[in-house]
Amino acid sequence: MKRKTVIFSAPSGSGKSTIVHHILDLHPEMEFSVSATSRAPRGTEQDGIDYYFIPPEEFRRRIEGGEFVEYEEVYRDRFYGTLKSEVERIWNAGHVIIFDVDVKGGVNLKKYFGDAALSVFIKAPSVEVLRERLIGRATDSPEAIAERVAKATEELTYEDKFDYVLVNDDLATAYAEAERVVDEFLSK
Repeated sequence: MKRKTVIFSAPSGSGKSTIVHHILDLHPEMEFSVSATSRAPRGTEQDGIDYYFIPPEEFRRRIEGGEFVEYEEVYRDRFYGTLKSEVERIWNAGHVIIFDVDVKGGVNLKKYFGDAALSVFIKAPSVEVLRERLIGRATDSPEAIAERVAKATEELTYEDKFDYVLVNDDLATAYAEAERVVDEFLSK
């Protein structure tokens, strides 16, 4: 099997993780790449399942050691990245990698994997809808929500760097669109 990757990126609250889980349910040959982060777990998140939670000092040490395919300091001392060991683990199992990453991570992964990757940018129909979704999640403080909305506004300027832009206005429609573009890519 060819080593392929599917990258889903979006500003927080766009529905990216919901769509990724839907695609994973339909494709047993795909495996979720667990990202690393230096932030603390939120809600019921578990180490090694939702993220690899790595303290900022250790994250920096691993960056210096060349252990990441890509990484980004998204906020001060809050890193996110893709470990090379995670990519190799999934490919060695014979699976297609599916990524659920922030926008800059998605751009960096597409550059790294090139034609072996499909990159999909998911966005909410508006910044106000995005704000309402973040409030509805009830996982962040009002300050964190304001920070995420400001970041989303900047992240929207990256959508033209992706292979496909999916507007998540209606979840059933977004599922169908995501299925179509992923199936098309995997059949190549």
